[in-house]
Amino acid sequence: MDTGAARRPIIDMDAYELALKSRMDPTASILRGLNARARTAQSRMIFAEGDDPRVLRAAVMYQRSGYGNALVVGREDEVKSKLEEAGLGDAVAELEVVNAANTDHLDIYKDYLYHRLQRRGFDAKDIHRLAARDRHVFSALMLAHGHGDGMVTGVTRKSAHVLDRINHVFDADAAHGAVGVTAILHKGRIVIIADTLVHEWPDEEDLADIAEGAAGVARHLGLEPRVAFVSFSTFGHPVSERAEKMHLAPNVLDRRGVDFEYEGEMTVDVALNAQAQAAYPFSRLTGPANILVVPARHSASISVKLMQEMGGATVLGPILSGVDKPIQICSTTSTANDILNMAIVASCEIGQK
Repeated sequence: MDTGAARRPIIDMDAYELALKSRMDPTASILRGLNARARTAQSRMIFAEGDDPRVLRAAVMYQRSGYGNALVVGREDEVKSKLEEAGLGDAVAELEVVNAANTDHLDIYKDYLYHRLQRRGFDAKDIHRLAARDRHVFSALMLAHGHGDGMVTGVTRKSAHVLDRINHVFDADAAHGAVGVTAILHKGRIVIIADTLVHEWPDEEDLADIAEGAAGVARHLGLEPRVAFVSFSTFGHPVSERAEKMHLAPNVLDRRGVDFEYEGEMTVDVALNAQAQAAYPFSRLTGPANILVVPARHSASISVKLMQEMGGATVLGPILSGVDKPIQICSTTSTANDILNMAIVASCEIGQK
């Protein structure tokens, strides 16, 4: 501008810098958008595992970054001790520590839980143990009663165990439309893989449900969904009974009349590579897919972890979609920053019904 080489003056230099970064890495604008939405939402976020130092670091970062209030489920003395060990002793006064012993709502929680589980083999003693001693259940009960706006858990226990506990309070299973979606951020590109959490071995109807849930998450992230049902075969070759459901799933979406692009079955290279797609001019996809619906949860897990370990991809998720309240389940290997990112996703209510 000073030399006259720039034809137009730059009014907002900060916005110009952000625009340049977004052009270099499109994923950056999406992440910044999530951060901005979380700061606007100012959610009261429940961190269910207050005995883990990573969770406490994430809770402190959440609060100090201006995203909202962090509610930590745990014993006050243990939380204080863990914070001091982590060099965050000054954060003790900032966080709200909640547990069954200091809440006024335990009886309400137990009544609610008993009403849900009384015909599933749970008696009053079982209900007390769950509500008062299981932090995943207690946190979910807080969320169900509006005593928090979102919930992050899963750092200390396997996802299947955590999902089972959450199901005591919410309908967070395949039968009620829940879907696990993981976003892979790599080299300026975002690809969503589903289902990575809920469906073990989906049939074609389930696969169509997964596609719809993943499309909703994609739109929350600012992407226009293009779904590929991926397999080891492409449009019927080679023929395999194992691939048949991937071949049938697009027909289910045809009947439902959904409003996003989808195609399959196809191999991953055909789904993601424009040159490989050119060999199939009849394909309904107008460009590389940004959602890969995979045949089973084990293939989803392999895909995500391979990209993370070998490709150095950033992983966001699994994002739990199709549940009444924002609940996000981290992995046991999550860092404090990973946990913070999942809290931000929960704050933005991505995937909520």
